[in-house]
Amino acid sequence: MDELRIQDTKNEFTYSIVVIDNDQLESAKPAVLEFTKTSPIMIKYCVEPRQNIALARNKAIENASGDYVVFIDDDELPIPEWLLTLFRACQVYNVDGVLGPVKPRYEEQPPKWIIRGKFHERPTYPTGFIINWRKGRTGNTLLKRHLFVAGEQPFRPEFLTGEDQDFFRRMIEKGHRFVWCNEAIAYEIVPAARCQRSFMLKRALLRGRISLLHSTSARIEILKSAIALPMYAFALPFLLLLGQHQFMRYLVKVCDHGGRLLAWVGINPIKEQYVTE
Repeated sequence: MDELRIQDTKNEFTYSIVVIDNDQLESAKPAVLEFTKTSPIMIKYCVEPRQNIALARNKAIENASGDYVVFIDDDELPIPEWLLTLFRACQVYNVDGVLGPVKPRYEEQPPKWIIRGKFHERPTYPTGFIINWRKGRTGNTLLKRHLFVAGEQPFRPEFLTGEDQDFFRRMIEKGHRFVWCNEAIAYEIVPAARCQRSFMLKRALLRGRISLLHSTSARIEILKSAIALPMYAFALPFLLLLGQHQFMRYLVKVCDHGGRLLAWVGINPIKEQYVTE
């Protein structure tokens, strides 16, 4: 949280911090209280006891004040000019929100195939690029307050992951615009567990299952997966000859499509919540 305390605003605005502890045992409370003792920035600590990322985001919005709401995950470290860069981009492009890049920072040196496959690198775009809903996420995002209507849940809790894409889809359908700002950088701490094959495949199965909630034509998506899955599966032995990174890239695709097909027939192979953040 130190990176949030030292944001350089150039006196163009003030800000406060809302921390949402998504744990009924309030495990983050001691650290937040200790941080509050020395922070010149006002900090509000809240608990969302039901473990659900959408409910946690909604709790943050309920407790935030001001004309803008900015989201950043607890495992992300923004640069000192992060808030200022997002704010200025919103003014320059006269939009309803701005998204910035999240770059990986590994806790431990990952396997070479992780680096070669760029499994934790997300796409970036030129500053000012207007995003569509599929590029929407809230790991590094500034949003104008008028997007949130009192009494409504902006993020839908039925999404275990992808709740941010669903939010942006609905907002864009209403005519709101969002742009990319490539200079508003945050770094994501990637623990060793997220470099394990089992985690990546379980996450893909969950992502495939949740994708049906986004779809406006589920039958078409199911048909695509029914065609793609056997093709990718057939290619896997040959892809292994090209390296572990190519093999894993397409094995993840197999799980994406497999998760969608399993969901279609009412089977949920994932009993835990694996999120893609």
